[in-house]
Amino acid sequence: MSIPDRSVRSSVGRVPVPADDPTLFELDLDGLAARWAEAMARAPMTAEEMTGADARAQRLGVPGIRLMEQAGSAVAAVAHALAVANGRWEIGPILVLCGPGNNGGDGFVAARRLAAAGARVAVALVATSPRPGTPDAARNWDRLGRLPGVERVHVPVARDAALLGHGVERAAIVIDALLGTGVRGLLREPVRSAVDLANRARATGVPVLAVDCPTAVDLTSGELSDPVVRADVTITFHRPKAGLLTRRAAAVAGRVLVAPIGIPPGADRA
Repeated sequence: MSIPDRSVRSSVGRVPVPADDPTLFELDLDGLAARWAEAMARAPMTAEEMTGADARAQRLGVPGIRLMEQAGSAVAAVAHALAVANGRWEIGPILVLCGPGNNGGDGFVAARRLAAAGARVAVALVATSPRPGTPDAARNWDRLGRLPGVERVHVPVARDAALLGHGVERAAIVIDALLGTGVRGLLREPVRSAVDLANRARATGVPVLAVDCPTAVDLTSGELSDPVVRADVTITFHRPKAGLLTRRAAAVAGRVLVAPIGIPPGADRA
């Protein structure tokens, strides 16, 4: 459990941020939506505005690793609620598909939190490089290597994604933490094959949870690249995202929840 700090507490009033909320795993999806009602009611923002708010929060004294811990903790709570709602919490491992950036870092934190709650977790780093590309994500990837109940795998090419998909119908859920912002044009390998894997899992009845947005959805415009993850639930952070409110993105995002992650109100001001 991380230590609460005043900058985080003051940004969310009396509602604790996810890493400091010991009751989150007791809540179902409706309960999480109620807990985070204030964040869900905020004005929407674009991907660029979120990037700016994140950077300003760090300049105001909230470390990036702290924001990642909050986001990943929220993902874990939603993953637990989604698995329980579908009667799948204890039937198989949770598969977390992670890209090399901070979206993947959120997935690494979620994997750690889920393992602490008793889940078996398989974490795939879907990237040509054997290590994540940002310091905060790399730190959380390394932390997983020491944990029981967590299996880490590197997926550098499409063939490895295909091998990872063998038996995916036995997964409890799949978490899509591949790309946190939209991309233009066709997805590249190995991410493209990982998206196909997530969609094949969903076609067999495995629920899919997207982190920040389904991979290949543009959080600003709502435009979709090809292929795109089709999620049952999407968890995004701090404020609703403009792109997810469009009809096109809503069709692939499923139910959308918005979790506070401790970004101070002043960080929203350009």
